[in-house]
Amino acid sequence: MLTIGYIGNGKSTNRYHLPFSLNRDNITVKTIYARDLTKKDWDRVSSIHYTDDLSTLLNDKEIQVVVICTHLESHFEFAKLALDHGKHVLVEKPFTQTKEEAATLFQYAKEKNLHIQCYQNRRYDSDFLTTKEVIESGKLGDLLEVEMHYDYFRPEIPLNTHVYSPFNSFLYGHGVHTIDQVISYFGKPQTIRYDVRQLLGHGRMNDYFDVDFYYPSLKVSVKSSFFRIKSRPRFVVHGTRGMFIKETEDRQEEHLKVFYLPKGHPDFGIDLPQHYGTLTYLDSEDRYHEEKVVSEKGDYANIYDDFYEVVVNGKEKAIKDEETLLTMEILETGIKGCHE
Repeated sequence: MLTIGYIGNGKSTNRYHLPFSLNRDNITVKTIYARDLTKKDWDRVSSIHYTDDLSTLLNDKEIQVVVICTHLESHFEFAKLALDHGKHVLVEKPFTQTKEEAATLFQYAKEKNLHIQCYQNRRYDSDFLTTKEVIESGKLGDLLEVEMHYDYFRPEIPLNTHVYSPFNSFLYGHGVHTIDQVISYFGKPQTIRYDVRQLLGHGRMNDYFDVDFYYPSLKVSVKSSFFRIKSRPRFVVHGTRGMFIKETEDRQEEHLKVFYLPKGHPDFGIDLPQHYGTLTYLDSEDRYHEEKVVSEKGDYANIYDDFYEVVVNGKEKAIKDEETLLTMEILETGIKGCHE
């Protein structure tokens, strides 16, 4: 059994963590710390102890893992504090503000014989897993180009934001999802080209990015905008023998937003036939095929499964330190294109 506590009681904890950690028999959520317990934004879980005394969580010897779900600027402080108290740590993404902070935490955890890892749950998105399966089927031939889109139509957010912040940027907050997917599957690129903008002008928020990763015979593009009234396909993959298009994104977040939770709902996050991607290719005899691909099942709880194996059974981390460090380096480099 793994006993965990949370620092933070906002959307991250309640929407993207508890529905999954509470859905595992080998995990117990004991305590949640929040600075202000008077907020009633989320219903409390009766089995969990809520406290505004951080020492209650940190000094509890039963708690083995602390999960950091606070604003980015406090990730480093809380993570180091948890390590100081002998806890393993899982940190929401972005992991830290800078690569230097990330490297410091990894080294500090190593010195204390503890584990710290970034919560990159989007590695378990259905659309990403399905695209990987298609690539690995070999039906596309040699891979040439991959486009990944993470679009929104939320103009009210950039229109109502009149200050620039690198760490509260669109690239940091949302690019971190797809950038990690690229690194986790394709590895470190030879070169990267950045186009990170403030569409509304200097001094406004970062609301657009287009980052291209170049490999010896492959280009992977990650693109996103706050001003796409109709989203581009989530994945478009081209190879020497065909292409695959996955129009829609993973449905776990869609279900979480309406409180349709994984526990008790076997169809949670599952694509319907209208969500399936389309694979078009020529077979070995040059016969044309166009077919729907049944989507793989995504499950963010796999992050907790992975970390359980690390802490309890001593297995290697699924999200490697060097992958997180590279992600932080990319975020830091990319955001320099914006203007205060």
